[in-house]
Amino acid sequence: MTLARAIETGDLAELPSRRDEDWRWTDLRGLIREMPAAAGRGEVWGPGVFSQLAADERLEIVNGRGPAEHVLGSGRTLELRLIADGPGTSSAGLRLRVEPGVQGAVLLETHEALSAGILASINLRIDVAAGASLERIVIVETEADAVLVSLAEVRLGAGARFSQTVIVDGSRRQRTETRVEHPGQVAAARLDGIYLLANQKHADITTVVTHNGMDGSTDQLTKGVVRDQGRGVFQGRIVVQPGADKTDARMGHHALVLSDRAEVDAKPELEIFADDVACAHGNTVGALDEEALFYAEQRGIPEDAAKAMLTEAFVGEVVDRIEHEGARDVVRAWVAERLQW
Repeated sequence: MTLARAIETGDLAELPSRRDEDWRWTDLRGLIREMPAAAGRGEVWGPGVFSQLAADERLEIVNGRGPAEHVLGSGRTLELRLIADGPGTSSAGLRLRVEPGVQGAVLLETHEALSAGILASINLRIDVAAGASLERIVIVETEADAVLVSLAEVRLGAGARFSQTVIVDGSRRQRTETRVEHPGQVAAARLDGIYLLANQKHADITTVVTHNGMDGSTDQLTKGVVRDQGRGVFQGRIVVQPGADKTDARMGHHALVLSDRAEVDAKPELEIFADDVACAHGNTVGALDEEALFYAEQRGIPEDAAKAMLTEAFVGEVVDRIEHEGARDVVRAWVAERLQW
């Protein structure tokens, strides 16, 4: 059951619901009572978040119209805009291939659902072949009333290197899911995330990494800030299959809750079916450090500015892990703007 399937068939029974364990906190069937008609052609409204950077290639897919496949070469930077525009439903898909030995490929990706009431699904297939490397930076921008679900299925070859940072600020329902098939064989994956939620916005960052062979590594760090009646969801699962010995996998999720009515639901999981592994996860949910806030105010910093400064520093650890300098600067500015609550 997926949103993409429900849009394709018009059958609400295809929507995932709270009865599905992986969707228990992001119920779509209880939210969507009628499937809208398909959106029209749609338009591209102005530049994207990353358009200020000097990308080598630019690709815009509006309401599913665009190429089905793209190949990214060595040292190439692709700005990819996946746009859902207009009232109704929108469904888009793309396969991205990074061929063997390709180094330094960068994907600057935005998911844009900026029309009120839009119901959008995005499905990506990303193949990073043996010995290749790809850094993927994703910013999700949605209208407050939009519903947007994206799924990226990533396959790594032996010795591949894949880095990802997902940054979201939520909507009526928003889910960004990544599933990685990890071969071991000295391949390395980094999956990071940031969610910044206010008002009644909802965001779900879900990841599943399956280690299928020996000598692979995964490193994950997700941080979130939630206030008002916002709801953040983090689900991270690392599966170490039989025979995937010497796997090194680490996962951390940490969230700040800035109001009594805000909510964070977190479920970090390790499923280990092999011996001789180094796997760990950590999870914390708490408030701002009152002592740090007090000292900031004692130095003449207004309370709101002090809170913004501390929360920006909190999520800044994730921003600093972005390797692409230009993208790192864009993300830092994007985060700072949204923390001016």
